[in-house]
Formats: sequence, C-alpha cells, structure tokens
Amino acid sequence: MIAALGAGLILLVGVLLGLLRRSGGRVAEVERRLDALAADLGGAVERAEEEGRRSRLLGDITGTIDLDEVLSRALEAITTVPGVDAALIRVEGENAPIIAAHGLADEEAARQSAAVPPGHRDLRAVELTYRYAEGARDDALRGGLALPLADESGPVGTLLVLTRTPGQRFEDDELLRLEEIANRTAPAIENARRFREARQLADLDALTELHNRRYFHETLARETVRARRYARKLALIVFDLDDFKEVNDRIGHLAGDAVLAEAAARMREVVRTADVPCRVGGDEFAVIMPESSLEDAEQLFQRIQTVMSTRALGQAGRLHLSAGLAELTPEDDSVSLFERGDRALYTAKQAGKGRSMAASA
Repeated sequence: MIAALGAGLILLVGVLLGLLRRSGGRVAEVERRLDALAADLGGAVERAEEEGRRSRLLGDITGTIDLDEVLSRALEAITTVPGVDAALIRVEGENAPIIAAHGLADEEAARQSAAVPPGHRDLRAVELTYRYAEGARDDALRGGLALPLADESGPVGTLLVLTRTPGQRFEDDELLRLEEIANRTAPAIENARRFREARQLADLDALTELHNRRYFHETLARETVRARRYARKLALIVFDLDDFKEVNDRIGHLAGDAVLAEAAARMREVVRTADVPCRVGGDEFAVIMPESSLEDAEQLFQRIQTVMSTRALGQAGRLHLSAGLAELTPEDDSVSLFERGDRALYTAKQAGKGRSMAASA
C-alpha cells in the first residue's frame, strides 16, 4: 500500500517536472524543489519497504514452534543487518549446545561458538576483534559482536555476528537492531525447546525410554519414502526375547518390566547413531537401519544378541533373542517391509529360537 502510494506520487512529480521543463527557466526554483521532493519520496518508499521487511522477519521468528525453523528465521533476520557477513546462534542444552550458523563452515562455526562464553542478562554485547599474522586470507574474520540471548527465566544462549571487512565496526544503530532480533529470538527458542521436549516425551515408551510404536511406524514410513526417492538401502530388524512369557510367570510382571528396561539399555549400547531403536509392543522391539543392507542388519543383530545373552538380565538370567531381518525392495512400502520382518521373526521362532531369519522378497 505504501509502496504503491509512493510510486504514484513519484510518477505525478515526474509529470509535473516534464511540464515545467517545457515552460522554460522561469520555474527553475520550483523544479529544484520538485526534484528534492521526488528524492525524498523515493527515500520514504525505500524506508517503508525496509521497515515492512524487518517487521515481517521479526514476526516470522515467533511464528513457528519448530526449533530449527526458529533458528533459521532468526539467522535470516540477522543477515539483513548492514555489515553482517556471518552469524551463529548458540543455544545452551543439558548435554551439548545447539549451534545454527549462516556464512560459516561447520568447523568454523563450532570454533567460534566455543570461543564466546554464554552472555549474561545485564550485558548488552561483547565486541570482538580478530588479529592475524601476515599473509592472512582476504576472507578471514575481522570483527564481530556477541549478544546474550535471555528471556524472563534467564540466559538461553548467545547470538554472534561477524564481519570479514577490515575496519568494519557495528555501531549503535546495528546493535539496536540486533538487540531487537535477540529479544524476539530468545522466548521463541524457549517455546520451541519446550515443544520439542514435550514431543520427545510423547514419542518415548515410558518403561524402556526407547521410541514407541507410533514413532516407529511414522519413522519407518518416512525412511521408506526417503530410501526409495534417493535409491538408498534400508534395513529393519524385528526381534523379541525368547520365552519371555514364561519369565513373567516365574518372576512376576514387575520384575519382568525391569528385565525389559535393562534389555533396552543394553540395546542402546550397541546400535549406531543413525539407527532408530523402538519398542513396538510387549517384549517385541525393532531397529530401523537407514543406509543399511541385510548383512548390516545381521551384524547388528549378532551384537545385540551378544550383549543380551552374555550376562544375566536381572532376575530372568541369561536370555536369547529371535529376530526377523528385512531389506527394502522396490515393491515395498513401510507396511509390507514391517510385515515381512515380522513374518521372518515368526519363522525364526519356529526354527528353534535364538537366531535370526532373513525375510523373503
């Protein structure tokens, strides 16, 4: 609306200028003033458009509860500040910080993040200056500002902006804009983090702390689509504890639950970071294995079998596993892949237990 109005006024001024020029030099002063008015109008339109863009970017930061999206939108807003060549946001976590960056390689982002301690609420900014030996690269970092991210509950993390231009400094105008972004970003991060924690709790089985059945089927469907789209491998292990019903009858369900929890803890010791271990019901478990083949699944099953059977599982003593192994085929969807693995588990049970069987195609 403002841009359209400004453009119309500029066009009107242009028409008037054309008429005045044709009327001769008597109106030179009026012409000069109209030129200045046109320039002022053009500047006002640009400022209005820039302000509208800033308001949109700030609104976008608080318009999502996905943590990755919050960080991405905050970085987008930060990089519109004059002089910013790179930026990162460090969010403190219980185990490790979450780092999101723009204009920095992963290694450089991790290094810069570690160099700046988390800010305190009463601190506006820390100014950074980088000095190098002779022969430094032209694109080396030259300076920056580190701002604390804090909400009503306290420190959340740090916002770091960097420049690669020698002699560049961030003045008060830039600092005020960055503080505005930080003030929007900190509570948005906390909201997104609480939502992520709640979602993770909803995805976990309370007894074993593995992913639950719902998460298993959602993830298997997603990984199946991804594997088929990019022509990647995908393997699945479906297994359970042999004769676990008799174990429950012998030691009771409470002790049996402790056995399941211990079995899950041992499984987490041997699965890879990329694998997704889940409890799909009772004493039945599954591991989704992206980028993996039947051979990879067999190797992982043997590691799980070993860690389960070499020492007693609580009051149950030593237990063995039976498993069905399946690898994604061109004809599979996530349902058929799981069904083939589950049928292979049943076949392993019939063949004598304590072993794995590969699913037929």
